[in-house]
Amino acid sequence: MKIRTSLIVLFLLFTLFSFSQKNNNDISILFYNVENLFDTKNDPQTEDDEFTTEGDRHWTYKRLNNKLLNISKVILSASGWNVPEIVALCEIENRDVLEMLFNKTPLKSHSYKIIHKESPDHRGIDVAFIYSPEHFYPIEYKHYALKEKNDSVMKSREILYVLGVLNKTDTLHFFVNHWPSRYGGLLETRSKRIEAAKLLRQKVDVLFEKYSSPKIIILGDFNDQPNDESLKDYLKAKKEDDAITDSNLCNLSFNWENNLNGTLKYQSQWDVFDQIIVSGALLNSSSGYVAQSGNATILNHSFLFEKDEKFGGLKPKRTYYGYSYLGGFSDHLPILLKLKKVN
Repeated sequence: MKIRTSLIVLFLLFTLFSFSQKNNNDISILFYNVENLFDTKNDPQTEDDEFTTEGDRHWTYKRLNNKLLNISKVILSASGWNVPEIVALCEIENRDVLEMLFNKTPLKSHSYKIIHKESPDHRGIDVAFIYSPEHFYPIEYKHYALKEKNDSVMKSREILYVLGVLNKTDTLHFFVNHWPSRYGGLLETRSKRIEAAKLLRQKVDVLFEKYSSPKIIILGDFNDQPNDESLKDYLKAKKEDDAITDSNLCNLSFNWENNLNGTLKYQSQWDVFDQIIVSGALLNSSSGYVAQSGNATILNHSFLFEKDEKFGGLKPKRTYYGYSYLGGFSDHLPILLKLKKVN
């Protein structure tokens, strides 16, 4: 009986090892708006007062630590057996909270590296690119500030560009975005997101001119839907069922709008603000890494939700509802892209 049990255990371990080996060419890329990941200190240069120990939200180290643990749970569970090789985040206050996330939670057992810069955002929130150095080697990175129509710098998040080599196989271009919000009114703020779309499109066109069939991945919270003019008309991110050439952009999140949910919920309405957009070369390539629409998904782990008592169904379990502390994760759901190596 003991011999039989041992054989079963060995078989299961061999199966697990084989499964892991079989899929070691798959790469996972996570984007997550973590909703107000602030430290507890007051920064006199930004509007972060409510997220301090004396602020309206009574933001304490204990609450911060709980949020860090929640975010680490999302990252660790995002991609099955293996953690994502690349993680892009937005709504983080500074490098300090990133260091805490990756050095003082269970994520510390994974050797992630951080690319981050303070943005001109009035609240002090930024975007960040985190990568496993075992799988990704960054060659260069840049931050592009959004501009007002008078050419002054917009007090919003910059667009982060990262160029690097994935598993010594493919050169990839990443853009991490957190476009201006709709706070203040949809029509009143629309021009700011159009300016962000124009800037991003300009940088994408530079890559199309400089490289032959560049593999581009655009991630972000765009505060607009895939069908809104900023993304469809100015960024020119198409549906996959359109004819996509290597020099086109394809929005892999278009089909998410047809589902009954999205990446965040306002009252009874689900929206798709968090999206994954790729260049046609990443879809059409016959070598290296490729993307497919079915491999771009919204993560829907049950622990990310709570019952929506007012509007029915479920809603993301966030850290606060108004000024009431809930101890949840974020008002946004994470999104994931899996790349497959074809040869």
